[in-house]
Amino acid sequence: MTVTKSSSILIIGAGTWGASTALHLGRRGYTNVTVLDPYTVPSAISAGNDVNKIISSGQYSNKKDEIEVNEILAEEAFKGWTTDPLFKPYYHDTGVVMSACSSAGLDRLGIRVRPEEEPDVSEVTKPEHFRQLAPAVLKGNFPGWRGYHIRSNAGWAHARNALVAAIREAEKLGVKFVTGTQGRVITLIFENNDVKGAVTADGKIWRAEQTVLCAGANAAQFLDFKDQLRPTAWTLAHIQLKPEERALYKNLPVIFNIEKGFFFEPDEERGEIKICDEHPGYTNMVKSADGHLMSLPFEKTQIPKESETRVRALLSETMPQLADRPFSFARVCWCADTANREFIIDRHPEHPSLVLGCGASGRGFKYLPSIGNLIVDAIENKVPEKVHKLTRWSPDIAVDRKWRDTLGRFGGPNRVMDFHDVKEWTNVQDKDTAKL
Repeated sequence: MTVTKSSSILIIGAGTWGASTALHLGRRGYTNVTVLDPYTVPSAISAGNDVNKIISSGQYSNKKDEIEVNEILAEEAFKGWTTDPLFKPYYHDTGVVMSACSSAGLDRLGIRVRPEEEPDVSEVTKPEHFRQLAPAVLKGNFPGWRGYHIRSNAGWAHARNALVAAIREAEKLGVKFVTGTQGRVITLIFENNDVKGAVTADGKIWRAEQTVLCAGANAAQFLDFKDQLRPTAWTLAHIQLKPEERALYKNLPVIFNIEKGFFFEPDEERGEIKICDEHPGYTNMVKSADGHLMSLPFEKTQIPKESETRVRALLSETMPQLADRPFSFARVCWCADTANREFIIDRHPEHPSLVLGCGASGRGFKYLPSIGNLIVDAIENKVPEKVHKLTRWSPDIAVDRKWRDTLGRFGGPNRVMDFHDVKEWTNVQDKDTAKL
């Protein structure tokens, strides 16, 4: 299929991957690109619309071919954060501390961090080692914590600002963003065994020569993914620091215990610390009209009380001075897990005009500077074979999928939870929707 610079291209979704795709299409000189999203950009439900996201090169596999491809993708992303003038201002090289407590957690940590391959990594094995990283604020007992301090080439990015920067640059390059009711897709246009665009809530038909589905956790509502995607949610909270406290927490490395949770230094704009409790995720399992089981995302700016308990337990072990502070914001954040946590970036085998950029699997944001480049490669049919082998459309690995598979994640009850079982939610009072 021939794609030219003037081909009409329709992107469904203006979140992290949709925005990155729009940016790279603009950078390659495409002149007829439209992005549809039901929310004003940056999308309120995009996982990338956040203050902090971890930027590191951690692995999720111990298979040689998967490691090789993920290293290629991670290097491209990190190059973007550190050398691309568009993204460089939003990256903070604070370092990351990766840790665990149980023997199983430490074994998993050995896959994610390979100190023998990282020259600037040191072991952190005692509570005092953790406290020494930031003595003024890390005052906890760190019971049973062990791990590694990645001192450089790792840190965090201001996610929302980087996402907005990508969108604004794409607009400058001629990409058109259509939002609100006019951008709310209700169905793809299926014709002659192909996809020819989309229909929006206002009844408008958007025809396109190429359609790119980058709808994140909502992608499976538009296309039968053959159980390749499981929308999974995580939980986060913010704590507002007093103005006089903020300097104490500045340049704090990201503290991440893969069984407890993680937190960052406060963002400079609001002076809030973001904390996430670690767990294998929540689903919202429902039966479709045809009886098929699926997880259905929903928007909520509260978190389960059990999640609040875990957040405060993490703080009591690390920064006890904050453990009882009120939350200034809380949110459920959705992503789409594939069966092996590898991405789906491919041209659909049965719908030749449909390209997929889905399955971020809880690790997709760090690729904001570069993932669109790979998705545009898929549009141009030139994804390298070893990359395509890993990111291909692969319903074969999702046959008889186990919906409660933890996918190697730890924390909380060490199982995938479901929102139908949540008995009580927080009641965080926050009227500033710009934080979404």
